[in-house]
Amino acid sequence: MSTPLTPDAILAQLRGVKYPGYSRDIVSFGLVKDVQIDGTRVAVRIAVTTADAKIPKQIEENVVAVVEAIPGVSEAAVQMDVSAPVSKALQADAGALPQTRIEGIKHVIAVASGKGGVGKSTVAANLAIALRREKNEARVGLCDCDIYGPSVGLMFGTQERPTATDEGRIQPIRRYDLNLMSMGFLLDGDTPAILRGPMVTRYTQQFLRSVDWGELDYLVLDLPPGTGDIQLTIVQTVALSGAIIVTTPQEVALIDARKAAAMFSKVNVPILGLMENMSYFLCPNDGNRYDIFGSGGGEREAARLRVPLLGQVPIEMAVRQSGDTGRPFTLAEPESATARIFYQAAEVIRQQCPA
Repeated sequence: MSTPLTPDAILAQLRGVKYPGYSRDIVSFGLVKDVQIDGTRVAVRIAVTTADAKIPKQIEENVVAVVEAIPGVSEAAVQMDVSAPVSKALQADAGALPQTRIEGIKHVIAVASGKGGVGKSTVAANLAIALRREKNEARVGLCDCDIYGPSVGLMFGTQERPTATDEGRIQPIRRYDLNLMSMGFLLDGDTPAILRGPMVTRYTQQFLRSVDWGELDYLVLDLPPGTGDIQLTIVQTVALSGAIIVTTPQEVALIDARKAAAMFSKVNVPILGLMENMSYFLCPNDGNRYDIFGSGGGEREAARLRVPLLGQVPIEMAVRQSGDTGRPFTLAEPESATARIFYQAAEVIRQQCPA
């Protein structure tokens, strides 16, 4: 005796249909709006927001194939409701969830990289300080979105615990005139964050929506490396003003940087520029420059993406020491040549995203 067809049974099978280019399925994205069963015939209605005509067609073909493979189904019909993105700033191309602004914040800027070890958190911390102190002293916050490897607490020299208001709003840590939030503030010492995907998504949303950030001109998001759950949660639900891609000059880092840039491109988030870290080493003994990780990679990639090369930050012991001792380099040595690179990058960002 065959199992009767039900909408829940159909939905369970549709969870095997991935959104093109993503690891998540069309059901979890919220694209399946209705399932109707008429005897052995099944009709599925799907709503997609995209400017790419190939995506609806591919989804339709995959849905038909999956549904018609279900025992007892003789025919599958798919109604595709396709709409264009409302705007680059307000609607994700993926069509999953509406992007909304965070109350009180003018610009949310993501700092991302395709791989770890390129100094993304160092760049995020120093850019946040530079944005805060450049010209009119903007109001700036820094959110450490790397749930598994938080480092903002160390880089800003604080182990404070955030408190909450009676209304359940989390109060960010205040340090060097910046509002800070990090998973590291919630963990004891070296305790790891052992969390599955849904909990990671929940914490990310709480950091963005439940923290009392106040009135800010800029909220800088220090994203984890890669293009996983945290990045997808942010780009699909938060109206980002733009993203900054951090890389080193070597090709192995640039390959992954391209993936990060492609992710933002898919959801219509503009790339504000590319920051090349560990660009070279200037020997203090002989004054010679050594291109340890190669040269010109960031410049070529910025030209390919048609975005500004925001700066080329050298390998410098003082930059590393400032992060380890909890005082960002742009604050500790604001008149140095390396600090000026961050301040110049901040000015380019301010021109694209005026406070």
